[in-house]
This record gives sequence, structure tokens and C-alpha cells, in this order.
Amino acid sequence: MLNPKQEQSLTFEDIYSIYYPKLVRFSNEYVLSVHDAENIVQDCFLYVWEQKHTLHSINNINAFLFRLVKNKCIDFLRRKILDETKKKDIQDTYIREFQYKLLSIESFDDSFVSDDEIETIIYNAINSLPEKCKQIFILSKINGMKYDEIAKQLEISPNTVKNQVSNALEKMRKSLKNHLPLFIFLIG
Repeated sequence: MLNPKQEQSLTFEDIYSIYYPKLVRFSNEYVLSVHDAENIVQDCFLYVWEQKHTLHSINNINAFLFRLVKNKCIDFLRRKILDETKKKDIQDTYIREFQYKLLSIESFDDSFVSDDEIETIIYNAINSLPEKCKQIFILSKINGMKYDEIAKQLEISPNTVKNQVSNALEKMRKSLKNHLPLFIFLIG
């Protein structure tokens, strides 16, 4: 997590490299297409680029970007539902899926996204994992180590590492069910 002083010193390129993959994963959860998610995030970064002279005045870049992408996703889903309902041959379940995603993202409260709150929520979720599972999860998802590297360091099989990460992700998904975007950011 970046503190406000670190955020203030970030260049546009830094912001893009840090947040682009996370925002695409967040957007993809709602728009159900990586291509559409990438386009949405690119549009948001184009807006940020055009307004880059005001970046220093943004107190919480994380919350700002989340909100931008959230609003673009809402616009996208509303257009998609409208377009799809005009087609006669589209299945009702397909339309309902987009409606569900729209309701889900509209109800997402992005005001909680302060660095301290995010850190506390994630810290608590990680600490709720069993000790070995937690250790492997941290090495993989926080430290960015590959399964083979973790297996070698801990003297276990890569398959055990894979299973432990999978178990951790399942427990984290349940633990962070009310904070889907945090889970998406964490697994990236």
C-alpha cells in the first residue's frame, strides 16, 4: 500500500504500471470481458493523462481510480443492457447477468477505500489463514515468488504450493466477500 506522500510523488507512468492490471481485473469482474475491461481502463487512463496536471491534488489515487473505473463500468453495463434488450434473439439469462453486474457495481461503496482501511481488512484476512497456508500465500501473492521458488525455499513440492495457494485464495475470497475489489487487487 502506498501512503499519501508516496502517492504524491508518483508519475503518470508509475500510476499506470501500478494500477492498470488491478483495475482491469476489477472491471472484468463486472463487464465479463477482458477486452471491454481493458478498453474501460484505457479510457480512464486517457482521462487521467489529459488531467495529469491535477494529479498532485488527488488525496487518494487508489480511491480516485477505483471510482473512475466503477463509473465507466456502470455506463458500459447500462449501454450493454439497453443494446441487448433491443435484440430479439438474445437470451434473458444473458441480460439478467448484465443487470446483476450493474446492480452489484452500483451498490459497491468505494468510499471505504482508504489506505488504512484496506490494509486492516487485508491484514485481518491474511492473518485468518492457517500458518503454513499464510506463509505460502504471502510468498506467492505479496512477495511475488513463483511456485517453484517457494517449493525450493520451503522444501515442499510445487504441487503442495499450488494447493496451498488455491486453498488460501478460496478462504480469502470468502473472507473478503464483502470487499470484492480488495480480493481482486490482492490476487493480482
